[in-house]
Amino acid sequence: MRKFGASGNKGIDIAGKVGEPVKAAAAGKVVYAGSGLRSYGRMIIVRHSNNYLTAYAYNEKLFVKEGDSVKQGTMIADMGTAPGGSVALHFEVRKAGAAVDPVPLLGAGG
Repeated sequence: MRKFGASGNKGIDIAGKVGEPVKAAAAGKVVYAGSGLRSYGRMIIVRHSNNYLTAYAYNEKLFVKEGDSVKQGTMIADMGTAPGGSVALHFEVRKAGAAVDPVPLLGAGG
C-alpha cells in the first residue's frame, strides 16, 4: 500500500487482485464515472452529504454511472491495474476540496 503524502500522493493505493470488488466507503451520489482524468484510469467520484468526496481510481470495470445513489458497501467497480502495472485501488478522500488522509477515516473496518 502506498501511503498518503508519499511522493505527492493525494490518497492511498491499496493492493489487491484484478476483479476484486471495490465498494463505496459511505452513502452518497456518484458525481463522476469515467476515464477522462489522465493517469487515474477508470475512476468513480462519490459526493457525500457531509462535504466529503471519495474517489476510486484504476478500476477494471465500473458498475455505477453519474447520478446514481449508492449506499455504504455498494459494489461500484472491479479493481484494475495502476499505471505502473501493479494491481491497486487508488482511494482519495477530499473535504471541501482538500485532500485528507483516508486511513484515520476508514477505522478498524477498512
